Amino acid sequence: MGALSNEGRASPAVGWQLCQTPGCHLAGESRRQQQCWLSDLGDKCLNPAGRTRSLWCSIRNLGPSECLPVPSMDSSDTITEEVCREDDVGDGQLLEVMVAGYPVLLVRNRREFRALGSKCPHYGAPLSKGVLRGERLRCPWHGACFNIRTGDIEEYPALDCIPCFKVTVEDGKVFITAKKKDLESSQRVKDTSRRCLLNKNTMLLLGGGVAALVCAETLRQEGFTGRIIMATKEKHVPYDKSKLSKEMNLKAEDIYLRKPEFLEARGIEFWTEKEAVSVDFQKQKVRFMDGSSQKYHQLLIATGSHSGFLKVPGADLQNICTLQTPEESSKILELATGRNLVIVGASFIGMEVAAFLSDKAGTISVVEREEFPFQHAMGPQVGGVAMKMLQNKGVKFHMKTELCELKGKDGKVTEAVLVNGEKLPADVVVVGIGSTPSSAFLKGTSIARDAKGAILVDLHMQTNIPKVFAAGDVVTFPVALLDGDRSSIHHQQVAEAHGCGKGYTDTVVKGSLEQQKFLIFYIRDGHVTAAASLNCDPMVSLIAEVLYLGKQISKEEAEACDIGSITSLAQS
Repeated sequence: MGALSNEGRASPAVGWQLCQTPGCHLAGESRRQQQCWLSDLGDKCLNPAGRTRSLWCSIRNLGPSECLPVPSMDSSDTITEEVCREDDVGDGQLLEVMVAGYPVLLVRNRREFRALGSKCPHYGAPLSKGVLRGERLRCPWHGACFNIRTGDIEEYPALDCIPCFKVTVEDGKVFITAKKKDLESSQRVKDTSRRCLLNKNTMLLLGGGVAALVCAETLRQEGFTGRIIMATKEKHVPYDKSKLSKEMNLKAEDIYLRKPEFLEARGIEFWTEKEAVSVDFQKQKVRFMDGSSQKYHQLLIATGSHSGFLKVPGADLQNICTLQTPEESSKILELATGRNLVIVGASFIGMEVAAFLSDKAGTISVVEREEFPFQHAMGPQVGGVAMKMLQNKGVKFHMKTELCELKGKDGKVTEAVLVNGEKLPADVVVVGIGSTPSSAFLKGTSIARDAKGAILVDLHMQTNIPKVFAAGDVVTFPVALLDGDRSSIHHQQVAEAHGCGKGYTDTVVKGSLEQQKFLIFYIRDGHVTAAASLNCDPMVSLIAEVLYLGKQISKEEAEACDIGSITSLAQS
């Protein structure tokens, strides 16, 4: 399940999805805003006097081969094929055609033809089912957006662009010309600058998640040639953390967002098992767990968050797990297969673990203090549907109750005792009860944090300390549609784009919850602030376009429309 929201920091948001299954969405803030603050870092903070890349390099007498973007590889296999007739494609239409056996997306916009990669680089969604507005094409699943003229990505959660191909029209026939290597790939990586050893500026990024990764890549794309260091306590390069609970049978290498050689080729140093323990903002120095230290010119804190801990008797028994790393995911899968699994908390992680293990574990029991899963985030309607779907797969729910004790034998957990006295067999317990910003190493410093430990940042992700920025799960940031109130939203796309329907007071449901095909609007102050859908793609992407354009949808408009009229609502 997911939710869409236009609660961006400075402008309305865009649509995307919390899970990889088509049908449920979350929307938040634009990638362009993330690029804005990263561009500020690259052009104003890191380049002396805000000079452009070409000027900055030329005054150091550096040749173009040292500082210009890395050239693309040549390919000799060029293919030209007729794909359709000109009048087969109407204006604004998306059509998937075949070129040399490979699918290509043909777009006609304002009478001009464009040809692009047909699949979203994120999870492979068919872009022919997406939403086109002007030159902006939005993925129907998770809301990543691409410019149809350039193929460049404009909104997350995808990291890469899509390839573009040449289109010609002769005698009413449409031809596409492409290199075979480009047809084989559904993604295109942006060119980047190289590391220049004469540039002594050091950008230190604490954290190995998507926030730090996107910062590092964008700095290189924007022309920063200084030193970039990513330091993380993890054992791995950045990986897709959502798959830890969705696809628990994958190896760590299978979910890497970037391979080590990718980072190395761009001059991005990646330090694993390097946990920060303190920061001296006066000396601009970070000290690490292993006793080493590193100075910086600019610092990004993107250390993320960690799971909550159980505070009941027996919480120190073996086989009580959180889900934070690939190793923990593999361990839970191994321990739970054919055994009794208890999941504490009906959060997204808890529900996804239950879904994946529903046909693998012997029994699954979910313990939750609320009446429905996702109750605060998405409301009882969506939570009720999700609960029923898992109940049909044999998952048992113990709602409106809590865990009070864990019992064990020979040091291993064997039983979970609830406050109502009920006892559940438990060979393994998975804890998914919220998260806490990973900022304890900043305690005692002058950096501003809230009561929960989240770092306070402004619209440009700047902290109250000069030359220190923060992003991702570790921060709380101003949200435009909350009248500037701060929010921490722990989600991959927010970490990338650095933004759900927080603070809604009413809902409008369209479709059928019972038939598991619906669209739900979340209402605040008489207007739609968020939406979620199941099996209604690309409805949320269409609504996201309305919100992105700064338009408002009133509660009355939401009540008056049906699923079939969302397209006309978006167009109007």
